[in-house]
Amino acid sequence: MCDFNNLTDEEKLHYHQLLTTCANNFGGLNFFLQLIEGLRKSTPHPLCSRHQDFLGDLGTIRWGKTIFNDKIQLIEKMRKVKNENGSFLPNKESKEYKKVLNLVRTLSPITFSVRPALREDGEGFDFQAFDKIDNQTTRLNPIFEALFFCSIETVKKILNYRK
Repeated sequence: MCDFNNLTDEEKLHYHQLLTTCANNFGGLNFFLQLIEGLRKSTPHPLCSRHQDFLGDLGTIRWGKTIFNDKIQLIEKMRKVKNENGSFLPNKESKEYKKVLNLVRTLSPITFSVRPALREDGEGFDFQAFDKIDNQTTRLNPIFEALFFCSIETVKKILNYRK
């Protein structure tokens, strides 16, 4: 998803609608972009928070389990390498398969809750790190990828996309 120029028009429109809905539930495009900018500025990576949350000026993101840096590095590596069916999981013959499968099993039950600081700005939204399509296909959730891994420029392109 983070390679906007290589997406089809249908994918661009789908991601645009998905992120626009999230932005509207968070208080609007500007609030949503400020949240993402805050995530990019935080060090270490916001997912490594030992309190399982990110507290921004305009809202919070909470999740229920500590995520260690090695898992984040593996996500970074594997999100750029997808197998032929577009799955996050590599082929079973790959030496990375077991590590990635354990990563998916570890992060799949976690629900991320995004809430604006003021209730009148929106109701917020929830998402998970992965979308399980079938037993062979698991994909990185586009909201998870946009919030924690895509560049702010790519997120802006997706939010401003017009067919």
